[in-house]
Amino acid sequence: MSNTSIIRSGVAITLLACGNISSIVGQNNVLIHRQSSEAFAPCEPSIAIDPNNPNRMVAGSVLNNVYHSKDGGLTWKKDILTSSLGVYGDPCIVADQKHRFYYFHLSNPSGEGWANDDILDRIVCQRSSKNMKKWSDGSGIGLNAQKDQDKEWAAWDPINNRLVITWTQFDSYGDERPTCASNILLSTSKNDRKWTEPMIINSVSGNCIDESETTEGAVPAIDAEGNINVAWSLNGKLYFNKIVYDSPTSYETKECVIVDRGADWEFDIPGIGRANGMPITACDRSPGIFSGTIYVNWADQRNGTDDTDVWLIKSSDGGTTWSEPTRVNDDPAGKHQFFTWMTVDQSTGYLYCVFYDRRNHHDTKTDVYLAISKDGGETFENRKISESPFEPSDDVFFGDYNNISAVNGVVRPIWTRNDRGELSIWTAIIGD
Repeated sequence: MSNTSIIRSGVAITLLACGNISSIVGQNNVLIHRQSSEAFAPCEPSIAIDPNNPNRMVAGSVLNNVYHSKDGGLTWKKDILTSSLGVYGDPCIVADQKHRFYYFHLSNPSGEGWANDDILDRIVCQRSSKNMKKWSDGSGIGLNAQKDQDKEWAAWDPINNRLVITWTQFDSYGDERPTCASNILLSTSKNDRKWTEPMIINSVSGNCIDESETTEGAVPAIDAEGNINVAWSLNGKLYFNKIVYDSPTSYETKECVIVDRGADWEFDIPGIGRANGMPITACDRSPGIFSGTIYVNWADQRNGTDDTDVWLIKSSDGGTTWSEPTRVNDDPAGKHQFFTWMTVDQSTGYLYCVFYDRRNHHDTKTDVYLAISKDGGETFENRKISESPFEPSDDVFFGDYNNISAVNGVVRPIWTRNDRGELSIWTAIIGD
C-alpha cells in the first residue's frame, strides 16, 4: 500500500484536541489520486464517511481503486481492490454504524472483460475490515449469466440494520432489438453475504441501448420508518417508488411519475460528450424540522442544449405529492451545470449538492460548485469549492458521476479533474 501525493492550500484548519473535526475556516482541495500507468484512468469516484467517527473515510474510483483516510480526508492511502468475482468499475461506497465500509461494483469473473460473456453477470459487494486495510473477497448479487447487471447504487438502512441495493438489469447491454428490456431491481442483505431474491420495482421497462429510453438512475434512500425510496429516469420522465417494509419477505410498492417531461438523462456537454443527468434520491431522517422530507436531484437540458441545469423536487408527505422543480444553480441562464450528486447530513437535515459548473467561463473550462440548503430545499447557497478550473477533453473518458458524503457537519465532495489529458480524483475539506 502506497501513500498518494497530498496537495493542500494554505488555509487555516481548526481541529478539536480529541481529533474530531469541529470547524474549518475556508476550504482545502486535497488530491487523492493522480493517473499514472494504470490501464483505466481514475474516474466515477464515490466516498463515504463513518457515521460514528467522521475522521474515517473510504473512497473508490474506476476501475478498482480504493482509498482510505483516518484524518478526515487530509491524507489518503491507496490500494487496489481485488475479488475472485472481478472488479469492473461503477464504484459505490457505503458505511454502516459499526465502522465497516462496503464497496459495491460490477463483476468480471473471468478477468477477460468484454471478451467473455460472463462480464456483468452480477453485482458484487465487498466488506472492509474495521481498520479499512483488508476487504472480503465479495458476495454476488442478482447472479444471472443470461442478462447484464449494471448501474448499481446502495445504501445502509440503520432502521432495519441491512444493506439495500438497486440497479439496472439489461436483457443484453447495448442490444438495439425492440424486444430487449431494461428494468430496475432491488435486493437487501442483513450480513452482506446472503441477499434477497431480486425484485423488479418498475412497471414500465426501457430499452437496452443505455440512453434516455433506458431505465436507469436508481439510488435507494431510507426513510425514518425503514422504507426504501428510489427514483429513476425513463423517456424524459422521473419515476418514483416507495417500497414499504413489512418483513424480510413482505413488501408493498407504490410507483408513480414525479416529473412528467423534460428530464432526459442523456445529453451532450462540450468537452465531455455524453453526460449523465440521472436522479439522486435522499431522505431526511434528522431531528430537524424537515425530517421526513424526500428529495430527488437531477440535471437536464429542458431550457436548451446550451443551458444544462441542476434541479430538485421534494415530497413532505412520504412521496404522495411532490413540489415543482427548484433550480439548484443560482447563476443566470445560459451556462452548463452537470454531474450532480446530493446528500443529506442526518445530524442537521442540511442538504448538499455537488456539481460541475461553467458559469465563470465562455469555453469548456469547468469549476466544481457546492450548493447548500438549510431550509428544506427551498433555497440554495452556491459556493465554488475547486481552487482552479480544469478543461476536459472529448478524447478522454470522464465517467458518469461524482459523489458527496456529509456526517455531523463534516462534508466531503469527491470529483474528477482532467488536466492535459491526465485524470485525477479530488476532495475538499469543508465543515458546516
